[in-house]
Amino acid sequence: MTASYPELAGKVAVVTGAARGMGAAFAEGLARRGVHVVGGDIDVDEMKETAARIATSGAEVLPAALDVTDSDGQAALASLAVDRFGRLDYWVNNAGLFPEAAVLDIDAAQFAATYDVNVKGVLFGAQAAARAMAATGGGSIVNMASVSGLRVRPGRATYSTSKAAVLHLTRFLATELGPQGVRVNAIAPGFVNTRMTEWVRGNPEVMEQVLATIPLGRFAEPEEIFEAVAFLLSDSARFITGSTLVVDGGGSNV
Repeated sequence: MTASYPELAGKVAVVTGAARGMGAAFAEGLARRGVHVVGGDIDVDEMKETAARIATSGAEVLPAALDVTDSDGQAALASLAVDRFGRLDYWVNNAGLFPEAAVLDIDAAQFAATYDVNVKGVLFGAQAAARAMAATGGGSIVNMASVSGLRVRPGRATYSTSKAAVLHLTRFLATELGPQGVRVNAIAPGFVNTRMTEWVRGNPEVMEQVLATIPLGRFAEPEEIFEAVAFLLSDSARFITGSTLVVDGGGSNV
């Protein structure tokens, strides 16, 4: 059964990296529950296309351009949400990069770009959100981490360490923003059916190997990750902050 969380209706949310994949599912899922959603993405044209598709179902997402590495841009997105809807209640830091390289092949540009998006982007988003939420008594922030931040897999050092940083940053944010009424949690998804995992799903041999490591025997759908987001944003999680919810079909246990 899909949880409805009726208290979400009428609230205001920002979702970053909302043009595709999990971000699009988050924006659509919240909009369908009556949340006023601002979807930000560096690819504004695709963001507009996603918003138009969502509109055909009767839900509404306000599309906006966003470079998460720009702290002023993140602040402007928060201001857009407040100016348009009068408040800001929820923020989902979803935008991210997924590079692959053996540790001896990692170069400075790849490392810097990944940390700029995956770590600085989360920090800047949380800062913008918390400052706007303080005006209305608090809110809830969800950061998208990854099970890669909890385990070691060859070729993913840059990505995995950036997501490990997100996990620890989430704890710091929760500790320092809690007195302002702002909750901050993270979600660590495993393999999800998005563009990011096409390299696995397109190779039967690799796919078989990966599925063998997932006790539930399949990849998650973006909508299933959204259910975790909705829970952490909702009042059902009102005493949860600084936590990481692993949503990986049991893969991190193997």
